[in-house]
Amino acid sequence: MTLTKKLVVLGLLTGLAVYATPSRTRAAGSAQVVKITANKFHFTPDHITLVKGQPVTLQLTSTDVTHGFMIRALKIDTDIKPGKVTEMTVTPANAGTFKAICDHYCGLGHGGMKMTVMVEETTAKAPAAKVLSASNTVSK
Repeated sequence: MTLTKKLVVLGLLTGLAVYATPSRTRAAGSAQVVKITANKFHFTPDHITLVKGQPVTLQLTSTDVTHGFMIRALKIDTDIKPGKVTEMTVTPANAGTFKAICDHYCGLGHGGMKMTVMVEETTAKAPAAKVLSASNTVSK
C-alpha cells in the first residue's frame, strides 16, 4: 500500500472515530449555567428547578439598582450590582421548595421580589436545572 493510500485510510478511520464518539454539551463535572436577572421588583426567571447533588452555576445580573439574592436554606446570600455579573456555583444538598428574596431595599415593591427554587431528588435523566418563567416556558 502506498503512503498516499495509508494516509487516506488513516484519515477515514479518524473521521469515523470522531463521528461515532458521542458529543457532550459540557465537560463532565462542570456545572450547568442558569442566568437570573434582577430588576424592580422581580427576578427573571421567577422559578427554577434544580436537582439535588448536581452543581449549577448561577449568573446574577441587575438592570437597575443593587439587589440582594438570598436563599437561607441553600446558604446563598450575595449582592447583585447593576452592570456586573455575580457568579456562584451551588450544589443543593436537600430537596424541597425554597424562596429566593431580594434582601436589599430596592423601592416600594421590594417586599414582593421573590423567586421560587425547587430542588428535586436526583434522577438518572434529569438535567441539572430547568428554568421556568411566569409563562411556564422551559429552557436549558
